[in-house]
Order: sequence, then C-alpha cells, then structure tokens
Amino acid sequence: MGPRENSNTPKRGDDGRRPPGDQTAGEAAREAGDGSGSAAGPGAGDDGTAAGTHEAATRAATESAAESAAARAAEAAAEAAARDERAATQRRTATGRVRGRRADGLRLVPDPTPELPTPSVPPPPDSAEPSDSPEPSEPSVSSGPHDSSGSSGPSSDPRVLAVRRFKEFGRRLRALRLGGSVVLLAVALTAGSVAVGALRDDGTGTAVAAAAPGVLSPAALNGGDLEANIKALQAHLRGQPKDFGGWATLGLAYVEQARTKGDPSRYPQAERALRRSLDLRPGNEQALTGRAALAAARHRFDEALGYADRVLKENPYSERALCSRIDALVELGRYAEASKAADTADDRRPGIPVFTRYAYVRELRGDVRTARRVLEQALATAATPGDIAYVAAQLGQLAWNQGDYATALTDYARALAADENYLPALEGRARVLAARGERATAVAAMEQVVARFPLPGPLVELGELYEERGGEGDQARAADQYALVDAWTALARAGGVNADLDTALAAADHGDRASALRAARAEYARRRTVHTADALAWALHMGGRDAEALRYTREAAATGYRNALFLYHRGTIERATGHEQDGLASLRAALRLNPGFSTLGARQARAALEDAK
Repeated sequence: MGPRENSNTPKRGDDGRRPPGDQTAGEAAREAGDGSGSAAGPGAGDDGTAAGTHEAATRAATESAAESAAARAAEAAAEAAARDERAATQRRTATGRVRGRRADGLRLVPDPTPELPTPSVPPPPDSAEPSDSPEPSEPSVSSGPHDSSGSSGPSSDPRVLAVRRFKEFGRRLRALRLGGSVVLLAVALTAGSVAVGALRDDGTGTAVAAAAPGVLSPAALNGGDLEANIKALQAHLRGQPKDFGGWATLGLAYVEQARTKGDPSRYPQAERALRRSLDLRPGNEQALTGRAALAAARHRFDEALGYADRVLKENPYSERALCSRIDALVELGRYAEASKAADTADDRRPGIPVFTRYAYVRELRGDVRTARRVLEQALATAATPGDIAYVAAQLGQLAWNQGDYATALTDYARALAADENYLPALEGRARVLAARGERATAVAAMEQVVARFPLPGPLVELGELYEERGGEGDQARAADQYALVDAWTALARAGGVNADLDTALAAADHGDRASALRAARAEYARRRTVHTADALAWALHMGGRDAEALRYTREAAATGYRNALFLYHRGTIERATGHEQDGLASLRAALRLNPGFSTLGARQARAALEDAK
C-alpha cells in the first residue's frame, strides 16, 4: 500500500515534492545565514479553521432530518479538529527543518504535549457490552501548595515573574485575534444549527475549543487539563464503547499522564485501552502509534521500533511514528540508523519533536552552539504552554550541562512561566541552585520536587544534599530518599517498565553494588548506548573491577558527548588503573565543564585533585 495522505500530512504536489513555498527549516536556516527560524503568527490558520467549520455546518444542515443532532455535532467537531491539525502542520512546515550537516547520535526525548488522535465517530452504543466501559480515573494528583513568600517556589522567582509580565501583553493580543475567530465560528455554527461548543479560556492564555458531547479533539487534550479530558473520554466511551479511535486516544492519554506525573501504574491502563482499540479495529494507526509510545515509555525499544515500522509502512508521514522510530533506534544504540531516521523525519514532518531530537544530535557530537540555535528555533515555533515548557527546559538542560548556570536559570524560568509545575524545569532549577552554593534554597526546592514526583534522579540528588548538609537527622533523611528509589523501581517494574538503568545508577553509589552491576550488565546487553556504557563502567568500578571498567568508560566518550559526570567517572577509573595523569586531566575537565555537576561527584573530584598536589 502506497503512502496515504491524511490530516497530518504536509501538502505536496502531484509529484510528491513540496510546493515551492513550503520551506524546510534547513532551507530557511541556510537562506537566513544564521540558521534562525521564524514562527507563524498566533493567528495563523484561523481563517481556514472558521471556513472549515462553516463547511461542516452547512453539510450538517442539509443532511436528512432522521440523523441525530449528536451525530451532526460529532462530524462538525471532527472536521474542525482535522482542519486545525492541517493548519498546524502548515505552520510547522513553514518554519522549516533544521538539518544542515548530518551527525550520528540522538537521545530519547519525550514528545511535547503529544498529538493525540481524534476519536472516530462511533456507531450507536451496544448495551450488550457493559464490561467494556473504561475504568474510572484515579483522583487527580495535587500540584502542591504554592508559597508566594518562599524563595524556593518557581512562582516567586523574579526570572519567572519577568517572563510572565513580558508574555502577558502578547497573550492579550492573541485573545483579541482569537475573539474575531470566535465570532466567525459562532456565525458558522448558527447557520448550520449545530451546537459544537464554545471557545473558553483555560487560564493559560490559550483558547481551547470545548468539544461537542462524545468527541474530544487533539487540541482539547493538549491544551487543557489532562485529568479532566481523561474523565471526559471515559464518559464518552461508557456511552460509545465501540469507538476504536476513542480507546486509542484514551490509551495515549494514559501514557502521557504516566510521563507527566511520574506514575508508571498508568501503563497497564494504557495497554488495556490500546488493546481494546485494536480488538475493535485490527491494525488501526492510532492504536499502533499508541503501542509504540507505550513500549518506549516502558523502555521496550525493540517493540517500539516494530510498532513504528508497521505504521510507517502504511503512512510514511505519521509524525508520532517517525519520532518513535528515531527514539527506539537511539535507545538501542543504533546511532547511524537513528541519524538517517531523523533526516527522514525532518524532511517529512518538520516540527518541535524533530527539532529537539536534532539538537541533541549536535550536542552529542560536541557542537553545543548549533544545538542551542536549533532549540531556540524550536522555541520560536512553540505555541502551547506545554511546548514552550518542554523546549525551554531542554535549553536549560543544555546550558546546565555546560556549566552556564545563569543561562540555565533563565531558560528554566521561561519553562516555569509557561507551566509552573513542569517537572524537568523544577528539578533542573533546584540542581542549578545547589551548584551555585544556594544550598538551603536548593534543598527546599528539591523537597518540593520529590513531594510531587518521587523519581530516582531527584530522590538521589536530595539524599546527597542531605548528606552534604550533615545536620541532625540528615543521614536518616538521606537513607529514606535512597529507600524510596527502591520503592519506585518496584512500582515501575509492576507497571511493566524496564528499570535496570535507573537501578544501576542509583544503587552503584547508594545501594547494593552487586545488584547495580547485575542491572548494568543486563541493560548494556539489551542496548549499547553511551549512557548504558557509562553506567556499566561505574558499576564495575564500584564493584572493584576497574580493569574491565576502563573499556566501557572510554566507549561512553566515543561520540564526543560533553558530560561532566562521564568525565568524572572516567577520571576516577583511569586513576584506579594506574593512568594517574590521564585521570587527573579528566577530573579537571569535569570541573571546568560543570563545577557543580553532582553534589557527591564534584566534592570527590575536588578532593582527589587536592590530594594529588
């Protein structure tokens, strides 16, 4: 079966090529000279959306009176959502692609506010299948208290406040422009006598369409409250249990909920919903892309690659499948193939998911300047709070890796101005504060992170901060954090997640070293990446097997990735194997690159250099 066009497919001519005006990011970058991209204005595509809604309303008005009002509303909403997606695709394509010179090496990057597919218009409900009704969602996780007086909360950070003040004027202008579209939409809907819903302000400055009963659009799921939208989908599926698209959308929503909340218990729910979709419509694209995303989230990258390839065989322009394929190849350590896959995705579906992956290609090869330029270009195209938070946090992580703390704090402030609960920005900000010596503020900030999201990385960092502080009860507090890592690992495995890499990294320093080595060997056997090579090298060192560790620590540096923790591990192993001068040079390089790369590691690197004098 040849490539099929859908609402997500960029416009092309009859010969399959892009129209002359449909510029890629790489082409735009080369023409501009400096590689910077330009984003379409906030109102881009509004006229097309209103016109599409009018067409749907007109068709609905001429249909047989025997058809129900609910069916007409569903058709109109689905058409509007499809046209919104086409307009968004055109805007993304207009910003262009990022590829210049090719490079190997990528990393798995979670997609920003994923494009969840629109549920298909279902057949009449079948009352004979009550057991297929979706399970109710668990209570929403509280985002935690916001103390406006505290110095550690993101809301009180002057950088965050400054970004928000600057953005407020733009938001008001956007609201005025959207207001004009609301009028056109109201006229179109009134003419067709179809009650689709109204535009509402969800409190983030982004207008979100309130969908008709029984239908949720990708825009509504991306821009609104995920918890509320999941409940709405569940209610829809209780009434329409044979809507295969609705089940696929619910499965993807559960995957996103697990990712954003750090709750792996959602993965079995996602699997059941996606399986139900495939039972109703075997081989449907929405469910297969969902299975790819779920497999990747569980670190089952061979499975993810298989599902992505199945989708791309039928629809080569599926953005989610293209990105899932890149991610799987990256995490399997098949870097040359991943680089080609990124080029293909960049040609077919340029946009934020591809831009962020390409940026890491450059960072992994040591080209930090290009990586930052590409991420800035991606941020310029970001329109939703989720996308802005995602890309700005990636910029903050890039700056942090290079020891540029002032820039990192500014980037994290941009992310938190868009979403004050965005986990990577909250964690990154706390790490920067610790590296700058603001220990009390850093401890308070990291405590807030782990109270909401008790994940291995923040738990280990908080434990090390407690140990460094050394106050009364701090050793016991640190031990509690390390114990929670074990609890999270058990929960993740119960949810079907392969957690060996997390186990190896945490246990090598703060747990059972024999378990750490077993986990590191198992993970390296499954996928040979720079990260698994580094984890295995460190687990071998901590187990007293330095001669064997030397090979893997050198393998971790093979791509040129500039990572201070990797350099610290390498320097320590080099010294342990008799390469004293090489080891000291690696330790100095780690501290030059990022003086506060790790609370424990940076302290030990400085002590080793002091002892060597």
